[in-house]
Amino acid sequence: MESFFGRVGRVWPSGRRDLHWHILPTRSEAEALMAPYTGFDHPVLCGVAPLNMHCTLLHAVGLGHTDTDDVRALVGDVGGYAEGVEPFWLTFDRPSVGAFAVEIAGWPGGRFTALVDTLTTLTERRFPGQFTPAPSRYPHMSLAYTVDGSDDVSAADLRAALAAIEQPLSGTVYVDRLHLVEQWHDGAAITWNPIAEVPLTGVTL
Repeated sequence: MESFFGRVGRVWPSGRRDLHWHILPTRSEAEALMAPYTGFDHPVLCGVAPLNMHCTLLHAVGLGHTDTDDVRALVGDVGGYAEGVEPFWLTFDRPSVGAFAVEIAGWPGGRFTALVDTLTTLTERRFPGQFTPAPSRYPHMSLAYTVDGSDDVSAADLRAALAAIEQPLSGTVYVDRLHLVEQWHDGAAITWNPIAEVPLTGVTL
């Protein structure tokens, strides 16, 4: 395994505030998703608190919250799109251990990807050539990130520990709004300031 913050620091340095679009669980949804993993810990894993759980749609790498007028215009663009998008549920299942994090993946992927593609297009249209888009390829939320020293960790041992959690691990998040945030990390945790919430208000006829 490899340190998550060591890897992302190459393109997203500690302390730099980049714009992100997220799906954010409510506090009760996040606590329900995290509850089965209480006590699952490791010295080179940095657990994510329920308050900080997030499902990234788009990381606008290198784009900060510097031009308020353009950000307002972007929020307006996304709001116009969101008027035609019906809220939906994302279901998150058993966790997986990757090279940089322990995460739970969700479905349905199709509706998630449609959000990602449109947000990427609209953000690029408002900020052409000003950032590198890092769109999410599938819905997921991290339970813990790897930190320094993770190259000595056996991913198989972590998978065995997760497999020993013998209870249902499925949980849901109701996607009824999109969150634009200004996000940064300190080499151990991810934090953000909220900028805008855009409700999904479409209905099925």
